[in-house]
Amino acid sequence: MRYSSAVLFGSAASVVSAGAYCADAVQDALGNYFCPGGVKQIKYDGLDIPGKYRAVASMDNSGTCTYEDKAYSGPIAPYDEGLSMHFRGPIQIANVAVYTPGNSKRDVPKGSHAKRHGHQHLHKKHHEQNEERAVGDVVVATIDGQVVSWINTYAGPTADAAADSSAPAATTSAASVDSATTTKSASKSKQTSSASSTSTITGDFVRTAYYNAESGDADGLVFLANVGSPGVSGTWDTVWGSSLAYVNEDGDAAAASPTVLKNKLLDDTQEIAIFSDSACDSSCGATRPDSVAYKGFEGASKVFVVEFTMPDSGKSGSGLNMPAYWLLNAAIPRTAQYASCSCWKGDNASPQQGGCGELDVVEILSSGDTRAKSTFHFANGVGDSHYIDRPVDSPIKVAVVMDAASSAVSIKVLDDFDFSTSLTSEQVQDMVNDEKQVSLFSLMTFS
Repeated sequence: MRYSSAVLFGSAASVVSAGAYCADAVQDALGNYFCPGGVKQIKYDGLDIPGKYRAVASMDNSGTCTYEDKAYSGPIAPYDEGLSMHFRGPIQIANVAVYTPGNSKRDVPKGSHAKRHGHQHLHKKHHEQNEERAVGDVVVATIDGQVVSWINTYAGPTADAAADSSAPAATTSAASVDSATTTKSASKSKQTSSASSTSTITGDFVRTAYYNAESGDADGLVFLANVGSPGVSGTWDTVWGSSLAYVNEDGDAAAASPTVLKNKLLDDTQEIAIFSDSACDSSCGATRPDSVAYKGFEGASKVFVVEFTMPDSGKSGSGLNMPAYWLLNAAIPRTAQYASCSCWKGDNASPQQGGCGELDVVEILSSGDTRAKSTFHFANGVGDSHYIDRPVDSPIKVAVVMDAASSAVSIKVLDDFDFSTSLTSEQVQDMVNDEKQVSLFSLMTFS
């Protein structure tokens, strides 16, 4: 069993050695260790470590919460399970893109994104999407977690529509899927993550989710927050607090339906979550009753690229002026992100049994600090004393690459990225390794 992390610098090749993290790490007043000087990339190796966590088996509004053990194995596990994206202010999100292995010989057709028009449904079934396109148009959609495409042959309802239940032939861009499979109800679970966990980065990557704040484009994702409000969306009670709910365009209250987030600064007290636009079915496991539940972004190989700013709000105090961006096993917020009923924490009586997975990508740990650290939280979780500089007056583009082929996760600050509809495998690997500019060094190893 091994776990290691390597730090990559964006300047001249250099190696940090000695000690578990760095020889000259300095501890701050809160007990956090920081290496001197910021870096452009941190890479974690050896993530193919089998384990188990306590999954929520059942939950009700009276306060009952039961658990069952869930084992995991394979590259990136349990991070191959659905992940949700989370942001805490002060932060302003400019662009979000999620890429998964697929066929990028052509771009996703223009006009396939939803735009911001009040309370707009971002996710539509494939037959509904066809109604918005002419016969012969290429349609791309995410159905039960699979990216599929087909030539539209639907010209609108006819007298024979009720009798004809056949669906257009679908060709998945990630793997061959029987067309009948794509038309089954949402209760039919998708291909298991264990199947995708054996994949390697040999093909191109397709952008399966996208958000551009300036244009209001949003596709393949939904904005949620812990702002549940009975009668609007989600729920609230004195036992578990606020559940996940659709969030309004200002990001500060529940909305009745999926809404696109405004191009605005989220203040110090606001948090936003981004899930895939695939509504939960039985494969999601236990969810909080009356909450809004969507699937996360699944698969052992995937790429998250986000552009955002983290301005200094000038505030101080607990939780203030501490922006963060992190990934959660989506099962956590679907039950109780900030209450005791979730798979986040393991059983203290069983040291090998840890949480179901959180990756803090860039997290400010004290008010006004400009050093953003990364940390893995799960059975074999560990952090790194190196940090990424927090620019307070300019945007930053950060890629998280989860690579099944190498069982590695790379967090990298990108100098240039255009959020295109597809990436080549070479572009993805450049986000993992950039040997022309950097040297890799194993900073810690457990065996």
